[in-house]
Amino acid sequence: MWDNTISYGEMDTEHGALQYSVSRNGVCITGYRGKDSEVTIPAMIEGCPVTCLGKKAFLSNKMLKQITLPATVVRIEDWAFAFCGKLARILVPYHRIETGQGIFKDCPALEQIIDGQEETADLRKTDVSYLLAAVMSRLDAFYLFDFENAGTAEWLMQWDARMQYLMQTEDAEGFSKMLLCGEEDYGSRDNDLGYYMEQRRREKVRLAMLRLMHDYELHQSVRTKLTEYLLSHVKGQDTEETWLVVLEEHGDDLRYYRFLTELGGVSRDNFQAMMEDMGERHTEMKAYLMNYHSLNHTEEDVFADFDL
Repeated sequence: MWDNTISYGEMDTEHGALQYSVSRNGVCITGYRGKDSEVTIPAMIEGCPVTCLGKKAFLSNKMLKQITLPATVVRIEDWAFAFCGKLARILVPYHRIETGQGIFKDCPALEQIIDGQEETADLRKTDVSYLLAAVMSRLDAFYLFDFENAGTAEWLMQWDARMQYLMQTEDAEGFSKMLLCGEEDYGSRDNDLGYYMEQRRREKVRLAMLRLMHDYELHQSVRTKLTEYLLSHVKGQDTEETWLVVLEEHGDDLRYYRFLTELGGVSRDNFQAMMEDMGERHTEMKAYLMNYHSLNHTEEDVFADFDL
């Protein structure tokens, strides 16, 4: 129980203030007001350790992009960071922390939960930081939100098992239930089965791309299945969600275009159509794809002409 409050106070940040309470259990951050995009919670306030992030402490913050928690924190209470639409990175010690419900509910930008105790980051730890964040944002698997065991062989096996289960679900699954429960507004496009299935495919594409881009200890058989799924939805296929996710959600991020080319998703057959989709936008990305095409496909075109 986080009670027996002794006093309340505020601590200035660069563009705001942290609100806190002091009790026999230590200091609990109870709220925040301000416009900081990055906040670092101190380990000590008023000579007492900061041990808790309180209920709804940063709820619905519109500015916060990164937060750093000290090693003294042992509890994060309900909805502490819920509805923080821009929150992308959290630095937190990978030790036992008691967590409440919905602490990262509706945080669509959440990409990394980084071990704040590690001074150096190798590829394994980087991959794990992305996979741990995806537990909340992609997998909906709270049982895997485990700082102590994140990155272990057992944890990765469970992560991949959950991922494969989601990848194997039918695209239409849940649509009838959604309609019966009235979860979407009548007449909205979400009530259209085709649109619903497209969104499910996009979710699978995001998940497959994430795991392949952060492939620590990924079994070859799983890698093959994920690759085949993505290639079945590139430009020129019956459905093109792989290409649409890259273009519409990562339009100027070279990492995703490089991933797409290394995957084999840009070919002589679909290159021109991709250029047309990009139009006058994403100039640097178009230049990258054009260079890739000239290095990998134009020679094939020459030999094809000789064949003719």
